[in-house]
Amino acid sequence: MEHALEILSYNPPGWGGALLRGLASTLQIALGAYLLGLIIGFAGAFGKIYGGPILRGSLKVYTTIIRAIPELVLILLLFYAGGDLLNYILESMGFARVEINAVAAGIYVIGFVQGAYSIEVLRGAFLAVPAGQIEAAKAIGMSWWKCHTRVVIPAMLPFALPGLANLWLIATKETALLAVIGLSELALVTKQATGTTKSFFTLYMAAGALYLCVTLASNVIFGFIERHYRRGQPVQG
Repeated sequence: MEHALEILSYNPPGWGGALLRGLASTLQIALGAYLLGLIIGFAGAFGKIYGGPILRGSLKVYTTIIRAIPELVLILLLFYAGGDLLNYILESMGFARVEINAVAAGIYVIGFVQGAYSIEVLRGAFLAVPAGQIEAAKAIGMSWWKCHTRVVIPAMLPFALPGLANLWLIATKETALLAVIGLSELALVTKQATGTTKSFFTLYMAAGALYLCVTLASNVIFGFIERHYRRGQPVQG
């Protein structure tokens, strides 16, 4: 027990501080990727519902490919191929090569993957809004923008929130895959700590407990948000 407490102490030679910093990096990347995925999701959902054949077809290809290829393969592909493509474009335009920030790269690759799933979650939620509500908004003279911001989006959020909550939890776990590109988040820090101390059980249990705390806190937050937007609606079991 004393050995475990020593290993998990905040200051060196303990690894508690390093694990917490890894968790902070995990949450930073997950939050950035989740928000990027939501932006892609809203734009893609509108594109699939209101766009022309070419736009809808392009979005269908994007969501199909992303959902078909394992996340680890996508992360490696987007990180290395995406960086090379960016530098190729910059060089062709006469600019110098750039070194991509690891955190920004992690947000980009996971956000790009999250976007494909967000599109389908949000598209399904938009289609679940009763058509009568939209027709009523149009009948009283609401513009397209007002109709969607005041009627459609508030009405679709209760349908979307369970799926969006799952996507957030997936984003927090997918950050562990970024260890393959050397990004120092919780999973990689834990691996480094176990390699140094050989205390595999203690450190991986601590890391698992931190991920569990994130999940429990997230459930409370999303539960509060869902109850807020479901006010006045029948309680569902």
